[in-house]
Amino acid sequence: MLNTWMQFYLLHQLCNAIFKSMSERELDKKLLCDRNELFSNLRRKIRAIPVLRAMERVPRDVFVPISERPLAYRDTPLAIGAGQTISQPYIVALITEALRLQPDDRVLEVGGGSGYQAAVLAEMVPKGSVVTVELVRRLAERARETLSELEYRNIVVEDSSNDLGCSWRGPYDAIVVSAAMPRLSASLIGQLAVGGRMVAPVGDLERQELVCVLRTGEGISIRMLGPCRFVPLLGREAFPSS
Repeated sequence: MLNTWMQFYLLHQLCNAIFKSMSERELDKKLLCDRNELFSNLRRKIRAIPVLRAMERVPRDVFVPISERPLAYRDTPLAIGAGQTISQPYIVALITEALRLQPDDRVLEVGGGSGYQAAVLAEMVPKGSVVTVELVRRLAERARETLSELEYRNIVVEDSSNDLGCSWRGPYDAIVVSAAMPRLSASLIGQLAVGGRMVAPVGDLERQELVCVLRTGEGISIRMLGPCRFVPLLGREAFPSS
């Protein structure tokens, strides 16, 4: 079986071949066809119609490098540079559905990457706010530019600090961790309001389980959403950077 990075390399080579052989008009037609097929498939797996409508309002193709654009509406993760990825649309939908967001919720995302997941979250909380934290500075800056061009006014992109999350802007009604963690983070749970929900991929570097946490007055309750695979979260309460 091919490892993940070899799969990304082969997808990248395929993208380059497709991109070079297509006119802009042909590419737009392909993207529309792929988009229609993607959402047709998602409707069979995701029950929350507001989540699907939110994702339909977010143009995934503008969050990926131009070389990856031909595959923007395939149900697969794509490389965005610096060893990071934009998540598979199905996983984005599954996470967003599990959070049970309300229009005025305050949401934190750890591992913002391209800003795509943050944009979907912002669509779900039009009267609320989204804080997305990213370790890689050039990805954070690119996300700021993309989100600004799309006129998202309820998203703040923060550079990652030594402490996990962004406690000074909390507490949050929902937290998304968009990178793999070796264990659930006590400090992130502490940034949840009572009644708040957190979804995070927890496991080793090769395989994780998507975990949904509910903070209650007595502690936390946990349910499993299924297997997944994310790039690792680095730093305190995460994987070592070396």
